[in-house]
Amino acid sequence: MRILVVDDEVKIAGALKRGLETHGYAVDTAHDGEDGLAKAEAESYDLIILDRMMPKMDGVTMLKNLRERGRTVPVLFLTAKDTVLERAAGLNAGADDYLVKPFSFVELIARVRALLRRPTETKGTTLHYQDVELDTIKATVRRADQDIKLTQKEFALLEYLMQHVGQPVSKQTLIDHVWDFDADVLPNTVEVYVGYLRNKIDKPFKKSKSLIKTKRGFGYVFGEAGAHVS
Repeated sequence: MRILVVDDEVKIAGALKRGLETHGYAVDTAHDGEDGLAKAEAESYDLIILDRMMPKMDGVTMLKNLRERGRTVPVLFLTAKDTVLERAAGLNAGADDYLVKPFSFVELIARVRALLRRPTETKGTTLHYQDVELDTIKATVRRADQDIKLTQKEFALLEYLMQHVGQPVSKQTLIDHVWDFDADVLPNTVEVYVGYLRNKIDKPFKKSKSLIKTKRGFGYVFGEAGAHVS
């Protein structure tokens, strides 16, 4: 999952980036509303964390511009003012949730996970498909009742594929959502990581169906067409 953090306080933005990356997210940052809006329009993000007070363009104005231009990406609004009017301003501009500064990073992560689950219409914190179970909170994966150890990037890649089960996902889409903007990633890099996943998810389980398939000209498909995770 790829997240954009927009906050003019460089130290806070950097701390959020580092913290989110330890949970396996790819994170880009911007330090004013104009740069944030430009990045949000140029790139495909799964979530935006947006500060209220910023130079050049404040968070409410940036968010209104984003929604007026048809962008439906979930937005977590940050505000230093704990008043009904401030919270309402963010929600009325199109925010999906808000946090008041200072906040607990534990709560931030919980809200991030909740917002990222909404588009997939999954009700819990785990993704199930056949004999595979991925826990988004514990960052664990099991297949056929066996634990599978994945790196953060492998986990993020599998999570994205499982959230789009049965759908062809291109290498570029995976680059856009699993790696951050500054990462030097080529299509061959995606092939390498998909290979790592296959070696851990498919090859050891001879009695189960192979789940990660290559669809020539389209990319990769996890599971069968028309299938759903639970």
